[in-house]
Amino acid sequence: MNELTLHLPAAEHAELADLADATGRTPQEYVLAVVRDRMAAEREAVAAHARRLAERHAALLERLGA
Repeated sequence: MNELTLHLPAAEHAELADLADATGRTPQEYVLAVVRDRMAAEREAVAAHARRLAERHAALLERLGA
């Protein structure tokens, strides 16, 4: 597994610890869940944009055999 170090100001670190505690998770588990949620949202946004582009340029893509 790869590691990532995140440097937070003291106030944000305290808030993270509080949120993690309130949800019954460790700060690491909390951050991992947030990152996974954001990645899923971004992945869907990129896919939606790709679909819109493909629809907009469908005739050209068909002519190119793509």
